[in-house]
Amino acid sequence: MTDIERWQGDARGRSRATAWRDLVFTVATAPGATVAEQTRASLAQLSANLAEAGADRTRLLSATVYLTDIAHKAEMDAEWCAWIGDAAHWPQRACVQADLAPGTLVEITVVAARP
Repeated sequence: MTDIERWQGDARGRSRATAWRDLVFTVATAPGATVAEQTRASLAQLSANLAEAGADRTRLLSATVYLTDIAHKAEMDAEWCAWIGDAAHWPQRACVQADLAPGTLVEITVVAARP
C-alpha cells in the first residue's frame, strides 16, 4: 500500500497539497485587490505546490476555478492562459461562480500527474 503524502498549509484542518501514487491534488488562494492579481498569485502558489510534490503545470489533468463573480471570468482567463502555456499541456477545466471566504475573489484547485 502506498502512503498518502501531505503538505501542510496555513489553514487549520486542511493540506495545501496531497499526493497519492502518481497523482497530486493542490489548491491555492492569494491576496490581491483584483481578480487578475489574485489569479496570478494563486497560479504562482500552485506552481510552487506542484514543484514541491514532484509535478508541474505541464502535467495537469484537471482544474476547477471558483470565482465570486463569473462576470470576471475573462480577467481570470487572461492570467490563466498566460500561465498555462502550450495547448499540448492544457487540462480539462471548469470555472464556476461560488461564495468564497471574505476577500477571496478566486480559488483554484488542480489535479496533476507526477512523472
